[in-house]
Amino acid sequence: MFNKPIHVGCPNIGNKKLFFQYMEDIFNRKWLTNDGYYLKKLETEISNFIGVKHSIAVCNATVGLEIVIRSLNLKGEVILPSFTFIATAHALSWFNIKPVFCDISKNSYNINPSLVEELITSKTSAIMGVHVYGRPCDIDGLNEVSIKYNLPLVFDAAHAFGCKFKNQMIGSFGKCEVFSFHATKYFNSFEGGVITTNDDELANKLRLARNFGFIGMDSVDSVGINGKMSEPSAAMGLVNLKSLPDFLKINKNNYYSYKKYIDQIDGIDIIDYPDDSNWQYIVVIVNDKFYLSRDELLEKLRKNNVLARRYFWPGCHKIGSYNSMKKSYFKNLDVTEDIGSRIIVLPNGQSINKDIIKRISKIISK
Repeated sequence: MFNKPIHVGCPNIGNKKLFFQYMEDIFNRKWLTNDGYYLKKLETEISNFIGVKHSIAVCNATVGLEIVIRSLNLKGEVILPSFTFIATAHALSWFNIKPVFCDISKNSYNINPSLVEELITSKTSAIMGVHVYGRPCDIDGLNEVSIKYNLPLVFDAAHAFGCKFKNQMIGSFGKCEVFSFHATKYFNSFEGGVITTNDDELANKLRLARNFGFIGMDSVDSVGINGKMSEPSAAMGLVNLKSLPDFLKINKNNYYSYKKYIDQIDGIDIIDYPDDSNWQYIVVIVNDKFYLSRDELLEKLRKNNVLARRYFWPGCHKIGSYNSMKKSYFKNLDVTEDIGSRIIVLPNGQSINKDIIKRISKIISK
């Protein structure tokens, strides 16, 4: 047993000395929010890192999704996976848009493009993919459906900062993509997110929407909300950007340390990643050959102070009000329910090392 809890999502923290230098400068400038120096610098550096024209920093990814929904004037129904964090569905429901849940592919755990088409109706206004665990969606397949039916394609890229699809950075696909910079993510700004796009007109709408619709000191062009990122969060983002190669190396080394042990355990499989991933999530599948059920293993881990998680269980379609929706909105979710019932996410990141991984693996196997 560990003496203190080992968490999934323990935050990665870069150069604290540099962060405090930035904070001293922020206090000297007396500019804590409202499109300050550090926010603009962070947006520029993210655009350069991803290779995209526009980066619009926001207070969090959920608000980022809501700003996208408003700016694209989405209505009626939007097709998305049920195998995602509940915020993806909630952002739509907040605007009285019906989330239409699509099943996932067996190998990628991402929305299955071959099943999207049969869910399209006259009320469908968009397709929303989610790059689960940072593994990219079948972007080509989704794009084909998007073009065929003239539907905007957007991505919840909360997990996928620093990941690539066909040697191109995630963040430049579809109409736009929304990243999470929450404290639990591979890259964090305490709390925050960013919307990336190559669409000039959409970028302008997004910037207006995150700041009450202001186009000048006293002039409001459209309805907006307060979705701005603060200067301290932007400063944290800039610090952690500099440490990104270190975070990536840690994640990747941890993944292969886990894999060495887990590959020796009958009934437990660890998911694979492409080489251009951020390696954030250590995801294992509990199969019938294992001596415990998934939930029994989870309880065993927690009793030993390993606070593993069931990401994502149950699917969104079985949570709260979505569970009472008409079944036509989430038919054929067999893969979602199967994977969701067998999945466990183990701790990773800066707070984990080879010794901890060996001890966690021993708890699982013995």
